[in-house]
Amino acid sequence: MKRVYLISLLLGLSTVLASAQEPDSVAAPLDSTLLGRNILSVIGPGVEISQSATIRLALDQYVQSNAEKPITGFRIRVYYDNGPQARLRSESIEKALQSQLDVAVYRSFESPNYKVSVGDFRSKDEALRIYNALKGTYPTAYIIKESINYPR
Repeated sequence: MKRVYLISLLLGLSTVLASAQEPDSVAAPLDSTLLGRNILSVIGPGVEISQSATIRLALDQYVQSNAEKPITGFRIRVYYDNGPQARLRSESIEKALQSQLDVAVYRSFESPNYKVSVGDFRSKDEALRIYNALKGTYPTAYIIKESINYPR
């Protein structure tokens, strides 16, 4: 009888230990739609938060010190060419995109190609929203994964 209790106790402990080693949940991806928004505007009226000024200062300093570090994300490559008129064409596409979009536009030269890319998106879903708006005007556009600037 003691053996039965001992075996059931060991099985119970092994089950508890095995479940303790498994993660309870997978970390959710960051929601970039909240970027640049005040948390108080998200949680709604009637909520009052008391916060020390030193905590706010520490958070602002942390954000400023990390803002210049590149992170892996997505951009939309709108133009990529090395033809004789590639430089002029890339300049005109850059200007057109800057006037019609409210996202960052990047023009670069990597010998022998001129490239124009749009955005600093942390997820592919964010990039798809802009991509769907651009694909009618720029049918050769595609989404690329590269180092981006921290979205502001």
